[in-house]
This record gives sequence, C-alpha cells and structure tokens, in this order.
Amino acid sequence: MANHKSSIKRIRTNDARRLSNRYYAKTMRNAVKKFRELTEKTEAAEKLPRIASLLDKLAKRSVIHKNKASNLKSKLTRMVNAL
Repeated sequence: MANHKSSIKRIRTNDARRLSNRYYAKTMRNAVKKFRELTEKTEAAEKLPRIASLLDKLAKRSVIHKNKASNLKSKLTRMVNAL
C-alpha cells in the first residue's frame, strides 16, 4: 500500500482515468466496427467525419496513439472510396 497522501490520490485518479479510457476505447471500437458494416456509400460518407473526429479526440486525450488514429482514418476513408 502507498504511504504518501499524493501517491494514494494518484492511485485513485489513475483508476478513475483507466475506467474512463476503457469506456472511450470500447466505444471507439464499436463505432468503427459498425462503420465497417455499412454498405451504402452515401451513408458511409456522411458518418466518416464523425468517426474521424472521434478518433482525433481520443488521440488528443492519449486514449489511443495518434498513429493508430491516422491509420484507422486512412483505412476507413479507403473503404468509403471503394464502395
């Protein structure tokens, strides 16, 4: 167990942030999975900016790495163009 007040608080904060990050990461994965199931180009083109925005926000908050966000955006854009 931690001995310092600051380290006890850090443990509490880390746990809270870990739960929040897990929630946002899972939400992102579900959104990407649903996006990949789309078959209409118009609908996919409408939703692409929202997915890209979500990925950028998570990369900015360090929930996911910025390169992972870029790779996902690139793959999803290519998918939309191929439809």
